[in-house]
Amino acid sequence: MPESPALPAALPVTPPPAPAGGQLSDRVRLVRNVLPPLILLVVVVVEALILQLRDQTLEIWAHLLFYGLLGPAVTFFSVEWIAEGTRARERAERELRVLYGQLSASHERLRAVQELMRDLTDAPDMGAVVEVAARGAVRVTGATHATLSVPGGLSGTARGQTLLATPGAELHPLTVSIPGGGALALHFELPPAPETEALAHALAAEVANGVEAARQRTLDLMTLYSVDQSIRAERNMRRLLSRVTRIMAERLGTEARAVYLSDQDGVLRLEYAQDRRGESGGGNPAPTFAQRVASAGTPLLAEGTEASEVFPEAQRVLGLPMRDEDGLVGVLMLGDGQNQAFDEARVPLLALMAGQATLAVRNARAHVYSEELAISDERARIAREIHDSVAQSLAFAALKLDIVTRQMHRDPVQAEAEVRAASALLREQIREVRRSIFALRPIDLERYGLLETVRRYVEDFGEQNSLRATLTVTGDVHLSPSDEAVVFRLLQESLNNVAKHAQASEVRVSLHGGAHLTLRVQDNGVGFNLEQISGRVSSAGGLGLLQMRERVEARGGHYRVLSSPDHGTLVEAEMPQA
Repeated sequence: MPESPALPAALPVTPPPAPAGGQLSDRVRLVRNVLPPLILLVVVVVEALILQLRDQTLEIWAHLLFYGLLGPAVTFFSVEWIAEGTRARERAERELRVLYGQLSASHERLRAVQELMRDLTDAPDMGAVVEVAARGAVRVTGATHATLSVPGGLSGTARGQTLLATPGAELHPLTVSIPGGGALALHFELPPAPETEALAHALAAEVANGVEAARQRTLDLMTLYSVDQSIRAERNMRRLLSRVTRIMAERLGTEARAVYLSDQDGVLRLEYAQDRRGESGGGNPAPTFAQRVASAGTPLLAEGTEASEVFPEAQRVLGLPMRDEDGLVGVLMLGDGQNQAFDEARVPLLALMAGQATLAVRNARAHVYSEELAISDERARIAREIHDSVAQSLAFAALKLDIVTRQMHRDPVQAEAEVRAASALLREQIREVRRSIFALRPIDLERYGLLETVRRYVEDFGEQNSLRATLTVTGDVHLSPSDEAVVFRLLQESLNNVAKHAQASEVRVSLHGGAHLTLRVQDNGVGFNLEQISGRVSSAGGLGLLQMRERVEARGGHYRVLSSPDHGTLVEAEMPQA
């Protein structure tokens, strides 16, 4: 940020001169203390001299001359001496009043400058900074009009206490450049004084500081938004840490970054790192500096040998603890090869980003754990399904074949019927196994996206189950990754129920995007009594209607099923879009 020069005084201030000949009180005191004895001394001397005159006429003229002329003259000059002091005091008082007016005007300008600086600091964005600066320039300098322009095409105009609507030719313009780009144009009714010009240049520097601060705040918000988007869009731990740390490193212009996470035993181990040598990982124990950051619980700086233990080519390393209400999650490291790196780093912002990264790690770990639970539940479901359906059917087919072996010679016709029944049962179980395999087939939502994945799944579903399956998509679909997974799981469960129970020849799937995403799955099958089956678990999908409703409503959506015997089934789900 550009440095702001010291604000000049609004007006020059010169102390008033002292009255000539000393202060008035000193003169009065001098006249009061010295003049009476001096007059008495002079009178005594003069009377002594007059007594020496022998001529009475001369004595009379001497007395008249002394008392008639010299006395009044002495009095006149004494009073005039005091009057000169009084006049000097009056001049000093007038100068003090002028000085007080100058100081008051200077104080008002300085107060206006302080208000402008505060308003610039509080301005939320660049547009507000420009408007506040233009109004403040008019208020501080007393200009009739002010126009401020900054790089990027932003400009602001303000008008002072004047009857003129726009600047005219009769006004006196003053234009000063803004450090970093832009200009401040002021218009005055009288030619601006040098002090006003100096004040305008100081204001331009303060405006540059406000513009730079607004730009930094905008960059901070964009960085936080990027980190937040990375957290929302990624579940893979390594890619997640790569994205978050890359955003932080780019914000600071650093070269190296690493994340050490606490394992189940509370030991910090390397989860992700990247420097000039490339990416690395592997679970290596954390260096001493990482342990020190974890113990301190606050951001710390490492230099020299301690920094090189983290990144071999780094001169400085900034360590940020990753903590939540449950304790230490890990330590995030940023390294740079310059000795002065991180001197001006916005540590509170980085600490906030580290907190977001902590939430991301918690979410990613919870996602992995939920996937493990889902896999475990799916394995239990497959085992239960094989035991309850496929295994029993195969055992029944084997029993029939055993009967056939005993009836082949005794009752060939019945044996043939049993073989056909066993063959039909086996074909049905083969179709059931294929349906289960299709339902369990891995789906790469992250790779193809929701719409392409749904299209492929609906098309394959129709081919696998020998029925007509159509898909209709309208509107704009934009869900978060986790919501996409829920919607696809609902589609998968609904189609599995169609294949398992509906005996349908056609199924129609539609997706409509708006304020909410609406999924509809409708078949022309046999339908069912909703009150009798709403709590049953689907053998093909593993979720009953109640569980699917809970999943949707947990994310602020709505779920309903409409069905009746011989009239097909409609499944409808609504999810709020991101």
